[in-house]
Amino acid sequence: MLVPRKPTWVSEFTAFILRGSVVDLAVGIIIGVAFTGVVNSLVKDVFNPLIGLLIGGIDFSNVFLTLNGQHYATLADAQKAGAATLNVGLFLNAVVQFLIVGFAIFWVVKALTRLHVREDAKPPPTKSEVLLTEIRDLLKEKGSAA
Repeated sequence: MLVPRKPTWVSEFTAFILRGSVVDLAVGIIIGVAFTGVVNSLVKDVFNPLIGLLIGGIDFSNVFLTLNGQHYATLADAQKAGAATLNVGLFLNAVVQFLIVGFAIFWVVKALTRLHVREDAKPPPTKSEVLLTEIRDLLKEKGSAA
């Protein structure tokens, strides 16, 4: 009985998927999705009500312009009627969310860079280490000259 040969691309794909960078990327995406949910809630449930209160009680999710000239009380009413709308408030929400994510990523990258610099910084060698290195190099020279 003939057993079909496994295509070469299968082993290449398996090696690709099992690389550390691909797994790290997958974990990053999953954390990013969870972080997006938190940021969405922060903007919608915390920042927008506070900003709306400061500028006169405006609910940003209901800031919209209808293109058919009709007036609707809420965006949901306009969408239910099938009216074309420019959703300015939803766009502002997206901009605020983007700024929050950008700010958070800025601080994460800054912290990681600071940690990386600390790892790379090695203390200068002591006098005894310098002398031992010189002795080692001299012994190598004598050994290769013989």
